[in-house]
Amino acid sequence: MSGDALELDDVQSGVVRPRPTPYSATYVLFRIDDPMAGRQLMRRASEVVASAAHPQSPDADAYVSLSLTCSGLKALGVPKDSLESFLPEFQHGMAARAHVLSDNGESAPANWEKPLGTTDVHVVLTAIAPDSQRLEKALDRARKTYEQMPGITAIWRQDCYTLPTEREHFGYKDGISHPAIEGSGIPGSNPQEAPLKAGEFVLGYRDEMGGYPPMPQPDVLGRNGTYIVFRKLHERVAAFRQYLRDNSEGAAQEEFLAAKMMGRWRSGAPLALAPEHDDPALGADARRNNDFQYGDDAIGFKTPLCSHARRSNPRDGKIAGFVRLHRMLRRGTAYGPPLPEGILEDDGADRGIIFAFVGSHLKRQFEFVQSEWINDSLFFGIPGEPDPVCGPSGSSAVFTIPRRPVRRKMQGLSRFVITRGGEYCFMPSLSALRWLADLKS
Repeated sequence: MSGDALELDDVQSGVVRPRPTPYSATYVLFRIDDPMAGRQLMRRASEVVASAAHPQSPDADAYVSLSLTCSGLKALGVPKDSLESFLPEFQHGMAARAHVLSDNGESAPANWEKPLGTTDVHVVLTAIAPDSQRLEKALDRARKTYEQMPGITAIWRQDCYTLPTEREHFGYKDGISHPAIEGSGIPGSNPQEAPLKAGEFVLGYRDEMGGYPPMPQPDVLGRNGTYIVFRKLHERVAAFRQYLRDNSEGAAQEEFLAAKMMGRWRSGAPLALAPEHDDPALGADARRNNDFQYGDDAIGFKTPLCSHARRSNPRDGKIAGFVRLHRMLRRGTAYGPPLPEGILEDDGADRGIIFAFVGSHLKRQFEFVQSEWINDSLFFGIPGEPDPVCGPSGSSAVFTIPRRPVRRKMQGLSRFVITRGGEYCFMPSLSALRWLADLKS
């Protein structure tokens, strides 16, 4: 194993390459009913999935990625000793980790959209393209792969999209912040953040601890692969808008409160650089809108300590723990119809975000951020304040906005984001896909 150059030609493009803007996406879940058919699917996928060295698929601007659940690896016939070499969290699955993630109440696995969280989910196919026409073209290629294969069943599909404004349903510009991976050749969005070691995101390389993350065995199966977390999150847009309205005096104050809760104005301009007024030009400028730290704002007068953006990536903020150990690659894609502007009543439509998190350490990356930074705030010195936008808020939840002479405490937060389901997956390298295809019963 080497911690030097990434073997990009063996890494799936979906691991390290940023997505186009705007883009359309589709997630398709499969069940493997016959191991031989599943192995044949792996072989065909190895010929279709683009590598990070050549990110475009045969369909030019579109590409597909493939990942598997632990149940999927079992269905392929992966040996027991290999299965047991995967991270325990992956082996257990996301539904079994609900107590760690605070997926309770309406977000509990019992209420998830089926088949999410069940042992029927074996393979996740992700297709990305700049528009729906090219997306369907890419999916047509994939369909030719699986529809002609008895023993492979498509059991779920979710279509997603990113608007040209790059905003999600709550109205915030999304996809602004992403770290650089050492050896990838792809710059991060914050020039003040040094690239992270490749082993934080791709197995087989040194991580920020100086060692190698635990890797599935044999080496050909684990090396150049990574773990992927998929979550379907329903957004209560009307309830969020109503909360802003009830706690503000006028539209300008609504926007200010929305910015304080997120840590950014809805244009994408960060409070760290535009603390008093929105700056849409700053928000639209990818060279500037993530070029900041929090070191000059220890109390949070500009960006509240418990705002969503600050707690999900504290940067150089003074908190307990080493921030770089918990960085992730995060991709979010909206699904469902937008709620028309100004509407404050729920129309019953399902809308939200499909989140994909990429990292080598499920427990100290995704699960840590979700449980310790999003769901709690002890690390920020303000215990008992969940994330005001996507945390598991209840009737007693509070969000503190530091200000002079008296801080403001927001009361009555509700749960604006509901978990509809999710999966822990492993995204194998291209050589691992071929190894899986060659498995013998």
